[in-house]
Amino acid sequence: MSAPEVEAVFAPTYAQARALFVASAQAAGLEVHTQPHPLPGRDGEALALDAVLDGPPNASRLLVVSSACHGVEGHCGSGVQVDALRHSAWREHARACGVAVLYLHALNPHGFSYSRRVTQENVDLNRNFQDFSQALPVNEAYRALEPLLLPPEWPPGPDNEAAVQGFIATHGMAAFQAAVSRGQHEFAQGMFFGGTAPTWSNLAVRQALRRFAASAQQLAWIDLHTGLGPSGVGERIFACRDDAAALQRARAWWGNGGATPVTSIYDGSSSSPFLTGLMWMSAYEECPQAEYTGLALEFGTVPMAEVMHALRADHWLHLHPQADAALAQAIKARLREVFYVDTLAWKSAVIEQSRQALWQAAEGLRGSL
Repeated sequence: MSAPEVEAVFAPTYAQARALFVASAQAAGLEVHTQPHPLPGRDGEALALDAVLDGPPNASRLLVVSSACHGVEGHCGSGVQVDALRHSAWREHARACGVAVLYLHALNPHGFSYSRRVTQENVDLNRNFQDFSQALPVNEAYRALEPLLLPPEWPPGPDNEAAVQGFIATHGMAAFQAAVSRGQHEFAQGMFFGGTAPTWSNLAVRQALRRFAASAQQLAWIDLHTGLGPSGVGERIFACRDDAAALQRARAWWGNGGATPVTSIYDGSSSSPFLTGLMWMSAYEECPQAEYTGLALEFGTVPMAEVMHALRADHWLHLHPQADAALAQAIKARLREVFYVDTLAWKSAVIEQSRQALWQAAEGLRGSL
């Protein structure tokens, strides 16, 4: 891809990203199915989860490609989806493999529009797919840290900084990341809140799966994320139950002989800690007829300490909407920067690796029946 072609698939706002996605689908002769969100966007624009199916509605092999599970991460994921819709060689390859492709654009459109990682309910969508009829997981480590994470003022004072750095020095950055990001269901205004009921986005994802994946016998899912790992490197994280056969499939499809290893939250090989309430659990629940193989494609941006600091600032701002305008603008700009590296080199790396992962998924699905 040339530099102008790379730049042309990414957008600086949700509204522009949605317009690119819709226009690319229509140019490809594909219908856009819209689930309207009940609230307006930051600039008054309409919000929606937009679904585009490229292939027959009764396909037995289906690949789902989704973006913006974590709102602000949608700048990256939307660009990948727009590129795929415009990439004729990819579309021909999927058809040759007998694979239909379902693009789910902006699973969390509210977070995308408002430059937040969470939904309008302050919920981390990828911690929200719990069985809410049962007792919810308790994150005692987060409970202990919560008073430090969201101090009364921002930037944090020296005592707060010293306490946070003391925890990291004692336990390590990985333990800090796990304690904060594993998810919690106790502090509704806190970080990585998994909710106490399904969010709008949760229900919208399930509706899309019921509508478009009912005929799938082999179902694959690539969910696009950013914010973990070395900048521009797409970690391929196993996104299924702790199932040896599914892990073997995922590594056969996407591992590329070890060149692009598939990591797992179950064995500690992933940059992500062990999590619960993950979105892809809906594949098992809404598509029980299908054999499911999933991947979270996670593109690194900046060091984890910077990501965590930016997330803390964004949550603080959410709790202090009357904050100084210049500070608020700086917090929002930094949050976008830690989840979307607006350089040609980073965006080119994202497109190259995403194209490879999509291509491999189609070949894996072709060999699965």
